[in-house]
Amino acid sequence: MSIQRLAIGVIFLCLLAAANLTAAEPVQVSGIYPHLAMFNNEGECGTGAIVPWANRLWVITYGPHLPFGSSDKLYEITPDLRQIIRPESIGGTPANRMIHRETDQLAIGPYLIDAEGKVRTISWKQMPGRLTGVARHLEEPAKKLYYATMEEGLYEVDVRTLEVTSLIKDGNAAKAGTTAEKSPLTVDSKLPGYHGKGLYSGQGRVVYANNGERSDKALVDPTIASGALAQWKPNVDTVSDWELVRRNQFTEVTGPGGIFGNDSQQDPLWSVGWDAKSLILMLLDDGKWQAFRLPKASHSYDGAHGWNTEWPRIRDVGDGENLLMTMHGTFWKFPKKFSATNTSGVRPRSNYLKVIGDFCRWNDQIVFGCDDTAKSEFLNKRKLKGEIGGPGQSQSNLWFVEPDSLDHVGPVIGRGAIWHNEAVKANIASDPFLIGGYEHRGLWIEHNAKTPVTFDLETKGDGHLVLHKSVEVPPTGMWIMLPNGRDEWLRLGTKRDVERVTAQVHLRNADRRNSTASMIFNGIATPESKSVSGGLIYARGGGLQTLRFAAKSAANGEVKELGCYDLDAELKLKKADDKDGFAYAEKTFAIPKDVVTIDDASVLIVDEKGRRFRLPKGDAAFDKPGPFGVERVDREVCTERDLLNVHGTFYELPAENAGGLAKLRPITTHNRRIHDYCSYRGLLVISGIEGSPGRSEHLITSDDDKCELWVGAVDDLWKFGKPRGVGGPWRQSAVKAGEASDPYLLTGYDQKRLTIEHDASKTVRMQLEVDFTGYGDWSKFETIEVEPGAIVKHTFKDDFAGYWIRLVPDRDCNATAIFVYE
Repeated sequence: MSIQRLAIGVIFLCLLAAANLTAAEPVQVSGIYPHLAMFNNEGECGTGAIVPWANRLWVITYGPHLPFGSSDKLYEITPDLRQIIRPESIGGTPANRMIHRETDQLAIGPYLIDAEGKVRTISWKQMPGRLTGVARHLEEPAKKLYYATMEEGLYEVDVRTLEVTSLIKDGNAAKAGTTAEKSPLTVDSKLPGYHGKGLYSGQGRVVYANNGERSDKALVDPTIASGALAQWKPNVDTVSDWELVRRNQFTEVTGPGGIFGNDSQQDPLWSVGWDAKSLILMLLDDGKWQAFRLPKASHSYDGAHGWNTEWPRIRDVGDGENLLMTMHGTFWKFPKKFSATNTSGVRPRSNYLKVIGDFCRWNDQIVFGCDDTAKSEFLNKRKLKGEIGGPGQSQSNLWFVEPDSLDHVGPVIGRGAIWHNEAVKANIASDPFLIGGYEHRGLWIEHNAKTPVTFDLETKGDGHLVLHKSVEVPPTGMWIMLPNGRDEWLRLGTKRDVERVTAQVHLRNADRRNSTASMIFNGIATPESKSVSGGLIYARGGGLQTLRFAAKSAANGEVKELGCYDLDAELKLKKADDKDGFAYAEKTFAIPKDVVTIDDASVLIVDEKGRRFRLPKGDAAFDKPGPFGVERVDREVCTERDLLNVHGTFYELPAENAGGLAKLRPITTHNRRIHDYCSYRGLLVISGIEGSPGRSEHLITSDDDKCELWVGAVDDLWKFGKPRGVGGPWRQSAVKAGEASDPYLLTGYDQKRLTIEHDASKTVRMQLEVDFTGYGDWSKFETIEVEPGAIVKHTFKDDFAGYWIRLVPDRDCNATAIFVYE
């Protein structure tokens, strides 16, 4: 071979290597690309909107209350996943988006983007407020759009000239120092509630939703009246205020036209919201409003202040005749043709943990814009966390998911009340409640009448509501197994007035996970691990955009400090030169001690109100501290909701203003020695890694090979396996006649058994009481007689469910009551 040919070959190989290097895929874990993380300088950095447009993906972030701009950005993401921060960015708290067909523009936040990607911006001086929705104009749809703000403001904008006219004054406008609030057409809104979310137009009106309430009580009590669904109709002579449709919390408003707006003024409109009882789906069809109820999977969204929900959506993600709906922790199938004459087809797909602001289909994947890590942590403080410092800088990321996987995230569960301690009038039927799509269906009804009351249970499939059965319910209550067939909706009624009725529905599908953890968790320490690296972790501030790991090692009972390490956007874990960093981490992010009690029976937690709750135990090794001492019990890993880690099980823990421990839900039992965990660049990061073979691609090893971290998505946790455990309120405990045991967790487990025994010389009647609603409403469910010297084993039916369970003996004794959840 000639020297010339050899040189050409070498050059070719070099060029090929360079091309391969250039084309290398960016780092990605569980559908999360760390380099796409978005940061701001505010108390929160949520994803307000995400839309494919002009061969790009466009994303906006928001801070918590910034009607006049902020450090948030407009992001342009290229097909090869390069992130471009647009120089036109002015920030704020925007979450609005719509595609205007006539002018071929994307309206997103305060920006209008043409088909070539050119960006124009409407300044906050022209249009102050936290932009939450945008809708087609009713009278001049070819040239104008409506914009709504979170403080009830309504503007119309000429999308050619960007001229802004104020119709209803934004609640912040008077502070803006602009002329927007001085328009002769502007009215001051008297609409109740606040914290606007959705906007859509059709059937001669503009529909607006808010989901919050301004009051001190709203900060602590999720059951108060809050929010509003409203409508506005244009008037030639004057501008009117919003007209109240329903006084409840509402978020999304949309129709079959989705992000483009409805094709016809006659097309239906949908709005989804909730109250303390359940989700509420409102349908506007042929000028008439109709209400439906759906169950909740998660209660982390329930605060009456409205801060916990972000922007639930109903969007087309290319799933044929079905749209994708997100609401209260459930991915839902929502039929495109949902109307007054076609109410079938709403179905739960799976449950999830991420906090999602918006989503779309892009490059054959579903992309979710999330709200991952808030610096402020808002009202979400509790003693389980101790005095832990918050993340140093707010940040969030995108989550790329294969469409088919949306049916296989978390197992489906749903809970909700049709009535809750309320008066029921004769011959007035309840709103229809969704039961379609759930395999196990149960209903608890009780009332305060002195004699039995007959309730009519009507069900609906594809046709009309028909009488399923009439049930005579005693005042003490009754558990009713609901039909498992083609029925879509359940409606209740009675032919006599009843002063107080509760009707609570519990639904779920089989949890088809087993107890074997996915291999992605290989390397996370087990109780048998001999050599472990661990330490405290936290997202850093000061614009550093790294994660700090104050690392330790433990082997043969000896713990050593390894120093500080930093994790970056490329998931490189590098030793840091910071002599004071370890001490800072130990002080600022210390794990609190003695916040849970582990006794022979179970795990006991006492909350800030003095309420006592008991949880199951996992591996017996968790009765004692881990290799580094106490392990992290509670931390916020998604904005305004916590991940509770107790005795080998992870739980979803709502903020105190959304129910707190009373609305706890088990996610998975891991039985691993997890030392610490937090969120960073949209990832869940875990410390507590064993130094042994059988590694996972989710493990990140430091540059000096001395320590490791696990990284993944918070929704990977479902893959640890189903929640399970053993425990109860008593184990050889002295109990008093008529005194109830501590509440023991019941919800979220499918196979449930109870064993009872005692040392009394006579038969003891054990009254089982259940909190079916999660509000401390204890109902007598079943009485079990336990003979002297006997061990009674009781297996609960598959359809039985509730939030908490407790026992009340009828005589003094030493008793054991242990539940086995498998």
